[in-house]
Amino acid sequence: MRLPSFRSGRPLAGRPRRPAPTGAARRTGGVCADGPHSGGASSGGFSAAGLYARAPHAVVLALALATWSASAQGFELFGFTLFGAETPAETVPDALPYAPTLTLAGGDDDLKALLEETSLLVGETDNPPSGEAGLISRALNDLDRLVARLYTAGRYGGTVDIRLGGVPLQRALDSGDIPDARPVPVTIAVDAGPIFRFGAVRIETRGAAAGAISTDPAFWGLAPGAAADSVKILDAERQIVTLLRGRGYPKARIAERVIVADHASNTLDVTLSATAGEQARFGPVAVAGTEVTDPDFVAVQAMIPEGETYDPEVLARAQKRLNDLGIFASVRFVEGDTVGPDGRLPITIEVSERKRHVIGAGATWSSTEGIGLEAYWRRRNLFGRGELLSVEGSVGRLGNTELGDMEYAGRIAFEKPGVFGPLTRFTTSLGAKQETPDAYTSRSVTADAYLRREFTDQIRGRAGVEAYYADEQDVYGNHTYFLVGVPGELSFDSRDDPLNPTEGVFASLFGEPAYDIRGKSNMLFLKGTASTYAALDDAARFVLAGKASVGSILGASIQDVPASRRFIAGGGGSIRGYAYRNVGPRLNGEVTGGLSLIELSGEVRVKATETIGIVGFVDAGNAYADSVPDLSRPLKIGVGAGLRYFTPIGPLRLDVAVPLSPEKDDPDFALYVGLSQAF
Repeated sequence: MRLPSFRSGRPLAGRPRRPAPTGAARRTGGVCADGPHSGGASSGGFSAAGLYARAPHAVVLALALATWSASAQGFELFGFTLFGAETPAETVPDALPYAPTLTLAGGDDDLKALLEETSLLVGETDNPPSGEAGLISRALNDLDRLVARLYTAGRYGGTVDIRLGGVPLQRALDSGDIPDARPVPVTIAVDAGPIFRFGAVRIETRGAAAGAISTDPAFWGLAPGAAADSVKILDAERQIVTLLRGRGYPKARIAERVIVADHASNTLDVTLSATAGEQARFGPVAVAGTEVTDPDFVAVQAMIPEGETYDPEVLARAQKRLNDLGIFASVRFVEGDTVGPDGRLPITIEVSERKRHVIGAGATWSSTEGIGLEAYWRRRNLFGRGELLSVEGSVGRLGNTELGDMEYAGRIAFEKPGVFGPLTRFTTSLGAKQETPDAYTSRSVTADAYLRREFTDQIRGRAGVEAYYADEQDVYGNHTYFLVGVPGELSFDSRDDPLNPTEGVFASLFGEPAYDIRGKSNMLFLKGTASTYAALDDAARFVLAGKASVGSILGASIQDVPASRRFIAGGGGSIRGYAYRNVGPRLNGEVTGGLSLIELSGEVRVKATETIGIVGFVDAGNAYADSVPDLSRPLKIGVGAGLRYFTPIGPLRLDVAVPLSPEKDDPDFALYVGLSQAF
């Protein structure tokens, strides 16, 4: 097929003709995807060399809108398929095997790789079509896909010649017959042609918003002289519409797209005309689809300000807030078809509720901490206004210690959103647990209550009260504690993905003044943590990640602080390679825990394939007896490497770490398995 040979003065011919009895419609030019177009080109036709079709102007963009995506795959683990049903292989009747060959003239290896990636004939070789008709249909589909791919590379004057068993595609289409050789030799000969560059580019806005946007082509990435790939045109259209919508024009659209290619000069002239419609204000908000949920609660949580200028960012934030409630399977905002005479645009929030009862389970493992299992039961939307009731339980150190020395935890929690406004929620919980690291044994009960506030999309905070009772045994003997505290925390999160971040920052600052009723002592707990991420390439295949934590306990001696609340480093969430909570001050060879802490981590993350990643890391840190870290004491360092398997819910992580200066109870090396990146 020859790509469109655009000229001025004559209309373009249609795409390859298909016999009418087959039901395939013959395409002709004349109308763009968003409206009529002008301009013209020389008529098209077919030659003995193969199939040559002239395409209408609209094809430059319409074909470029095509997407190429792999079929969704389930995630299989230990023989079970998760996140997608297993699809049994279907037997294709009269399967016709074939052997494709794609050649490229006038392009480089990168373009050839893109064409091979796009081609169904190349990519689906192992899934032969049904009979000769199936192969012809696949070849016709390939024609469109390869043309669209060439357009995205700015190549509007090339040719695509597909032959089936040596027969040109058009002849095979007319006769419905392919020579008998099996597998059928299929040749795809592509001549890329020259790279076109933008010539005259016009950007204009019609109606009330005339002049509301820049008319400078370079502002939209369409600078004259730049390579004229179709993706840039589509991006410019999206940016124009997005900008107009952001300025209060919800019905903005591209009314006309005029594309004229001049093969004499290898230039592409572009005219994009946008119509903005009326500027609007938010109108009344309605809610549809609720079953248990109070519709008024949904409207209040959305926080759409009726009467204020329309802003799509307001709707985006509203959707995030409603999704964060965890009670809806889907949330959709439907804007009214027209702006009312009062300038208001009605909004309907359509929701689909999730199942109210949830049962879940999880597991972790490391060579130093053993197996950890957890399970939970949750009741969503308890009273119809987003409330959540949770019952959780866990057991740890399975396989690494005797039954009585394993770790246990149980917790019941309640959460209510929309307290003191849509951005504040109330949480309370009651929990009990046993902790048995090598340094101590602790049995504790905790009750707490918090108010949590979302200040911005990235800044959150919480404050509350906590009562903590612990019966503990450590190197200092047996002690009981009863702490009453007022904890508070402020966090900032700009990460692009909490489970697999490639850019952004996360930082948190925690503080809690507390009083021990039994020991009659005051203490102040402080801890700050910050992590940052930087991708070294546009595809985020190379990522640098760093994390630092500093903590201090003021106003108390080590023995005044429960062992479970002292700072002790080591383990999977701290310094990998060392035993769990086994790094810190020691007394008679046993870890006592400290009053201050430093932890540092750095990782180099490399995405080797779409599903496999490799990580190299260094962890360092220590805990200290005083409230101020004693920097004269060397940091404990652990080094290691890991593999990541990327799944739809986050990367599965396998890390191997070695402690460089092990002490008592530290292993020679440690293995860690979990879900998500280490930090």
